Amino acid sequence: MAARPSVRQGGADVTGPQETDTAALRARYPDVFDRPASARLAMPTMSVATLAILIYGLVDLDFSPSRFVAGLNQLGWISLMMIPPDPGSSLPVYLKALGETLSIALLGTTLAALFALPVSLLAARNVVPSKLLRFPVRRFLDSIRGVDTLIWALVWINVVGLGPFAGVLAIAVSDFGAFGKLFSEAIEGADQKQVEGIRASGGSALHEIRFGLLPQVLPVIAGQVLYFIESNTRSATIIGIVGAGGIGLQLAEQIRVLEWQKVSFLILMILVAVAAIDFVSGKLRFAIIGRRAVA
Repeated sequence: MAARPSVRQGGADVTGPQETDTAALRARYPDVFDRPASARLAMPTMSVATLAILIYGLVDLDFSPSRFVAGLNQLGWISLMMIPPDPGSSLPVYLKALGETLSIALLGTTLAALFALPVSLLAARNVVPSKLLRFPVRRFLDSIRGVDTLIWALVWINVVGLGPFAGVLAIAVSDFGAFGKLFSEAIEGADQKQVEGIRASGGSALHEIRFGLLPQVLPVIAGQVLYFIESNTRSATIIGIVGAGGIGLQLAEQIRVLEWQKVSFLILMILVAVAAIDFVSGKLRFAIIGRRAVA
């Protein structure tokens, strides 16, 4: 193909862009222009399959637009009955229950982190090179993480009885699996130059972990633990509904007796507590990792 003629602007010749040589592009990138039928049909097939699964799920779960609209009307009526939030004479009980929930979240998360850190070292590729040793540790963590906190709460309630102790154990066991995975990934992503420097200076394997790996990953681990404390405040509320103590138990009781003003007050307490924990954890995270200069 011939190039476009040059255009004279301001005493200089400016050559326009050359027309695209489609044949040359086809020869250079055959995978782009001559895609196989399977690749061209993959996206439409997945879209149709997703839509079919969605429709089947709506039909199988007895989804009804009329019931949904009626439910919205009922939700609006309940929202009106929640105004204004009023704890009545139960404010001291609710404050104690909120403190119990925060204690469950803090203690459960702390225990999980303490027990998960040494196990995560065994699951890290750069600490334990042997796959035969790492594999059972990783599958063990996966099996624990695969069970939801609510299920663990039901299990521990049957083991140790009702109360906050079961809630602490449920959160500790559930987060143990999650922390084991997250900590091991942070350890595997650490820079090996510091480890190699300690090894070259005659340090042992324990010295490599203590002075080479942990100083790099501890800020990351601390940030993850702080986030889980905030998240577990909500989890502790949910498991309290099934009898693991805390403010969730009070919330379930007030919903059961249709005390909607007390329900709205309890919800506000939970929201304020989560916002406060988020604020404090942000300050602690910056204190640990330091503030980064913004360009």
